Amino acid sequence: MFVRIVAEMSGKHIVTAESCKRSARLFNYGTVAAGLLPFPVAILWIAGSMFVYAANAHHPDERVKHYIRWGGYRFYAVAGAVTIFGNDLMQAFGGGLQGALAVWGIIFAALVPWSLWDIWRAGKEDWQDIEVEAAA
Repeated sequence: MFVRIVAEMSGKHIVTAESCKRSARLFNYGTVAAGLLPFPVAILWIAGSMFVYAANAHHPDERVKHYIRWGGYRFYAVAGAVTIFGNDLMQAFGGGLQGALAVWGIIFAALVPWSLWDIWRAGKEDWQDIEVEAAA
């Protein structure tokens, strides 16, 4: 997302390696932040994640799409499960603040370690500049 494109005179553009790495990590950064922030603020990541996902869904680098896709699979699966089972889980853990903290702990445990792992893996990738044809 927010691909930094360097224009050339020949009608081709360069997508920089740094831009590819940043794009691959962006969805996971948002997921980690959402896991650390209080619920009312973190809920905004649901909307923001859709924007990040859509902006990178057709990235010219397949590895960026891979990281975004798997980050989305994890995040949306957990968000959907919490939507369906969240109230029941809260009640099972005692309700009130105790139940809410238990559900948050489950969400945190399901999302944050994998997201941090993907951020680390994307940083270790050998990213290359990509030359793409300019859109007419």
